[in-house]
Amino acid sequence: MIYGIGTDICDIRRIRAALDKHGERFAARILSAGEMALWRTRSAKVAERGVRYLATRFSAKEAFSKAVGLGMRMPMTWRLCEIAKAPSGKPSVVLHGALKEWFEAKGLSAQVSVSDETDYAISFVIVESKA
Repeated sequence: MIYGIGTDICDIRRIRAALDKHGERFAARILSAGEMALWRTRSAKVAERGVRYLATRFSAKEAFSKAVGLGMRMPMTWRLCEIAKAPSGKPSVVLHGALKEWFEAKGLSAQVSVSDETDYAISFVIVESKA
């Protein structure tokens, strides 16, 4: 049964401006430790790839927060929600800490889709309950 649906569109130019203004501190606020390492690798190769990566993660986490109905309040935090990628390229939601405990206690599962184009990143999340 569907518990919630969330979608978000993010202007990549806005993410670029935030990075220009706040530097790595902005990325560190949004990304988990694993995501941060990947962001640094992508940014070092091609700066624009790092910006797009950050924008898709920002968008997916916003969509997830809407789908679970919490917005950005506890136990939902930027860094406790990670958007991982399978070897096939399929994105997935990986949760940590209190958010993971809350999510599992409710018997929820999530599916996520992310995409980006020149100026925008978009994400869609469906959260289902086992009940």
